[in-house]
This record gives sequence, C-alpha cells and structure tokens, in this order.
Amino acid sequence: MNRSQLTVFDIRPSGATTGAYNLVLEEMDGKRKLPIVIGMHEAQSIAIKMEGMTPSRPLTHDLFNSLSLAYEIELKEVVIYDLVEGIFFARLICDRNGKERTIDARTSDAVALAVRFGCGIFCEEKVLELAGIAPEGEDEVNPMPEENPDDPFGFEDHVEPEGNFSSLSMAELREELDIAIEKEDYERAGKLRDEIERRKEE
Repeated sequence: MNRSQLTVFDIRPSGATTGAYNLVLEEMDGKRKLPIVIGMHEAQSIAIKMEGMTPSRPLTHDLFNSLSLAYEIELKEVVIYDLVEGIFFARLICDRNGKERTIDARTSDAVALAVRFGCGIFCEEKVLELAGIAPEGEDEVNPMPEENPDDPFGFEDHVEPEGNFSSLSMAELREELDIAIEKEDYERAGKLRDEIERRKEE
C-alpha cells in the first residue's frame, strides 16, 4: 500500500464558509499538505487536545477514547483512503486482544481520535495526488490576511472585544480560566491560557 504519514499542521477558520474550519495535515516525510474543511465542533475538539486543555466534562471524542481504553480497544492508526466528489473518507484500524477491526469514520472524527490515542494518521497516495498541495502551491493554505499567524487556532478572533486581560492579576486569570473551562468556552480559555503563559515567561 502506497501511503504517507501525516501530522496536524494547522487549524484555522475557513474564509469561505461560516462556522467551518480548515484542517491542514502535512506529510511527515515530505512537503505536501492536505487541507480539509471540517466543522467547528470537530476543529475545537482537535485544538483542545493539542493545546493541552482539560474540559470540565468529557467531549464526545474524549468519551470514545475512555470507553475504548476501558474495554481494552486500541486505535492503532487512522487512514484517509479515498476522496469522492470533494468528500474525504477515512477508517479507524482498531485492535482488541490481537483481533483487528476496521471502522469507517469521518476524517475530522478520525483525526480527533488520533490525537487522543497518539496513533498515526496515514493517507493513501491517490488521495494526496488528488488533493495534496506541493510547496509551490502553499499560498493556497497560508493564513488569510485578516487572521493572526501567532494564533493558529483562531481563538483570538472569537473572543469578545473586552477580552483584554492586562488588568487582571495571575490569580484572577486562573480563576477566569477555570470559569471558562467550566462553561466550555474553550475559545476564551485559550486566550486566558496564552496570557498566563506569556506572563510566566516575562
């Protein structure tokens, strides 16, 4: 099977569709990138795990992860195996007690689970040939001018204008972070966490 292993390169709001995000995967042993349009909830689920946040209640992908581990089901890898009329197709390769099973999944869900299980993300060559973007075409996946390259997950763009935390103490920032996580407002939580980390480095 001719395929390449990918890693999450970027997640950012889509300029073309409101509420949609661009998930950009990149070859680990190559330079091609694979942009995929996904929903807001799936984008947040992937970003939350990659940012190291802990939601107050488990998200759907966290629940699937916990349930699988409880029943000793290992997610060995996810494979993006086809592209039909603009729709990507993926499958989960699972193992339980040495018995392998293949489960169909949306690509966004597959990636969200891969980052939780720590397993590989693979893409068949025919898909990369159809939708992969080589380095000379990377202008197609660069952040749009109105986006902040220092905020790749787009958290800042969705926080209220009054989200200026310079007047808050560290204790107040941590309290606000706990409240944001409790309310599952992960966009605000991301900005608060960034402010806390920035102050720690000063």
